[in-house]
Amino acid sequence: MLPTSLLSLSLTLLTLFTPPSLASAIRQGAANPPKIPNGPNGSGESQPQPYAPQPALLTTEWTASVGSNPSNHWAQHPRPQLKREDKWWQSLNGIWRYRNLHFASSARMNVDISTLIPERYATGGGGDEAGAEEGGGLPLEEKETLIPSCIESGFSGLAETNVTGMLFTRTLEFPDNWINETGRRVLIHFEAVDYEAMVYVNDNKLGHNVGGYFRFTVDATNALKKGEKNELQVVVRDPTDEPGFYTPHGKQTRTPSHIFYTPCTGIWQSVWMESVPEDNYVRDLDVAADMEGKVTMTVHSGSNNTTAVKVSVLEDGTEVATYNASSDQEFSFQVPDPKLWSPDSPTLYNISVTMGDDQITSYTGFRTISKGAVNGIQRPLLNGKFVFQFGPLDQGYWPDGIYLPPTEDAMLYDLDLIKSLGMNMVRKHIKVEPQLYYHACDKLGLLVIQDMPSMRPAAIQAADFPNPTQQAEFERQLSVMVNQFKHHPSIVTWVIYNEGWGQIRDDGNYPEFHITDAIRALDPTRLIDSVTGWFDHGAGDFHDNHHYASPQCGTPWHSSPNTPYDPNRIGFQGEFGGVGHVPDSKNLWPDPAAVATIPETYELSADLDAYNYRTHVLLGELRDQVERYACSGAVYTQTTDVEGEVNGLVTYDRRVVRVNVTQWKSDIQALYDTAEKRAP
Repeated sequence: MLPTSLLSLSLTLLTLFTPPSLASAIRQGAANPPKIPNGPNGSGESQPQPYAPQPALLTTEWTASVGSNPSNHWAQHPRPQLKREDKWWQSLNGIWRYRNLHFASSARMNVDISTLIPERYATGGGGDEAGAEEGGGLPLEEKETLIPSCIESGFSGLAETNVTGMLFTRTLEFPDNWINETGRRVLIHFEAVDYEAMVYVNDNKLGHNVGGYFRFTVDATNALKKGEKNELQVVVRDPTDEPGFYTPHGKQTRTPSHIFYTPCTGIWQSVWMESVPEDNYVRDLDVAADMEGKVTMTVHSGSNNTTAVKVSVLEDGTEVATYNASSDQEFSFQVPDPKLWSPDSPTLYNISVTMGDDQITSYTGFRTISKGAVNGIQRPLLNGKFVFQFGPLDQGYWPDGIYLPPTEDAMLYDLDLIKSLGMNMVRKHIKVEPQLYYHACDKLGLLVIQDMPSMRPAAIQAADFPNPTQQAEFERQLSVMVNQFKHHPSIVTWVIYNEGWGQIRDDGNYPEFHITDAIRALDPTRLIDSVTGWFDHGAGDFHDNHHYASPQCGTPWHSSPNTPYDPNRIGFQGEFGGVGHVPDSKNLWPDPAAVATIPETYELSADLDAYNYRTHVLLGELRDQVERYACSGAVYTQTTDVEGEVNGLVTYDRRVVRVNVTQWKSDIQALYDTAEKRAP
């Protein structure tokens, strides 16, 4: 049974944005909110500083292409699993306007942004006095910026740091038939805004969202003006790890140091709008397809009223199954003899859903994730067979874009590299990526272990735990992550806690147990790694060990703070390796503070010959553990260097590949061959 706190939250998961009351989960206190002045003196008439990319501390091969054609910036449809005809959607990425609201004082930092009023078209009424009062005496200078981006990045055109409050605006333009054609509505979608956002159109408040990794939608229809200029306004507040705030933010910090990095603030994923039928439309899909050909679906409608739907499943354009059902309730049907999805054969089937005048396309892959005993050892099973999982810890950081890859090609470079080495898995480490990332994994056949972004690290500070309100917000966002990404066939495991960060563990209170049960109820089709690394109390499907540099995967030895291998769960090496090598200065993140932390690397090799010898030895140790003990998978640290960490398969700028590709492919194949012999 779901615990009361998460059960009540799960019942409202289909809500498209967070009620303003939930904002209290990340604040301590509040202040009487002022209005946001317009322009330096509240006039709203000043011209913004023109957009120009700022120099990055370290570039990639794709850096120069960003900003040359802003309207084409991340112009792909952001949600391949819920797509209408091209004429009904439009990207809002490109040049926006930005103001730093100077939330410097504690009162301003804690202001309830759900009550701020942009008043974009106000004239006068502000003046210098208002600017001084509301901006701490600083002018609210307007600048052009590129969306999506992190404001800390160079290609945002801002390269600003330690900003808590900000305002983003842009003019809305759309085809005439979107607003003039009767029977249609206009939705605006945000794929992710870090951390809290309040959305307005023409000063009309439309929606409020808390959580920096998840999509939300507002209905702008009634706020739009026909034949006039329409203004989209987004107020954002992101405290990151400021004192007094305890939020899911992963490795972001305002004081970067070694394994904690530059934060990402603002609208860092795509914004887009689409036109949908007025009476009803497909709002979302839940899709799961198993190895037996059973498809389980829920078609969520915009009206939440039961409506007839028709579902078709297609293979290479040929319809292989069709089913008539009703929206807003789960239904199942069979597809005969489907080709199964796996890393070796990532077959995907297209799906068409029709609801009245609305039609969307989606896709799925037929596969079953489970666990079971194979020759007396608990194993992860894919389509009923033990598949050894091996891949990198993937943090998703970029020197030019911070959280956002500069282009889709850049994003695909990392995934193609992983796949080309023979790896079949990637652990997405305490970050959630854009939907296009998981779509690529679906197509490539990469298994994804998906972490929930952690709250503040508390592994050493034993008393630094979230309070009940903050814990409830963490659980709410975790359930949102599961519901928004559970239809990707590539995702095979959910991770709740990493190395005790934000994990309550006082007086026998171990929330991972009730969270595991709650996530299992939300998504029974995947495995759950309740605690990757330390402070394992026995919850979930995995016994997950972290140890550098050598692995301890399902072995009869361990090192504190890991616990002894538990034969009732899957033996797994959640992190190991981490062998470092200092690259040439031209390939190194040049921040002196980051460079100073390089000696903290787990192990440093003098040159690439030594690096590849050491990694060969470590992969050999892992192979021996697969052969002798209960090792079912492992995560090597890591895909790329990140700021002060220099232990990537490639450097941070992606220009130097450290690994001996032939050697690594051979060593990785040996892992699979050895595992296969353990499960005849």
